[in-house]
This record gives sequence, structure tokens and C-alpha cells, in this order.
Amino acid sequence: MPSVTAGVVVLDCTEPEKLATFYKELLEAEETDATANRVEIKGADGIRMAFRRDVTATPPSWPRPENAFQVHLDFHVADLDEAERRVVGLGGRPLDTKDAAGPYEERGYADPAGHSFTLRRAVRPTAPKQG
Repeated sequence: MPSVTAGVVVLDCTEPEKLATFYKELLEAEETDATANRVEIKGADGIRMAFRRDVTATPPSWPRPENAFQVHLDFHVADLDEAERRVVGLGGRPLDTKDAAGPYEERGYADPAGHSFTLRRAVRPTAPKQG
């Protein structure tokens, strides 16, 4: 057994309840723990996230360099347009960025607290199975 295992992705924000609701709806997750200063959720795929109250939290300014990424999340989706409608309907906003080079089609967004994340179109392998 490894001595260190992955835990929970924690985002600092001024309103953890509000941000937890955004991600809970986006990921079709369930709330697993809540205190006055922290809310934790677990998605159907097992991802665990928590949202910690920090009354002095300021959103990242990405893509501007003065207060760059702080944290960045990638989520895989089958349909980018459908996922974008869902993000915007839940209170997220598209970020004005250039398309990233590489094998994935992706789009950048900010959650209601300003944390950036990317929706990446899930790409199925095209090579035949070996063995």
C-alpha cells in the first residue's frame, strides 16, 4: 500500500455552499460532509472535491499573468456544446481563450467563484485492442 494517496481537491472561496452546489450539479455529485467552513462532495465517478471558506479569497485572473492559475481542473465530456449550456445555466462563464494545441478539443470556463476549469472532449482510442 502506498504511503501517500490522493485525497480531495480543495478550492478556497468566500461562499463554499454556493460553489459546492455549482459543482454538485455539474458533476451529478452528492454532498458527503459539511461544516460551517467547508463542504465536501463526491461525484458518481469517484472524484472528491471540497470547498473551504476563506473570506479573503480572490478569484484568479487567468489568463492574465498578475494572478494566474491558482488551480486548474479538467473535466472530460462527450458533447462540448451540451456541457457548455449546462455550465452557463449553473452560473459558470466561458473564458475568452485561444484553442489549445493538441489532440483534444477543449474550452475554458470559470466557476461562479472565478476558478478556471476546462471541458475537454473525451477522445476514444482508435487503435484496435491488443491481445
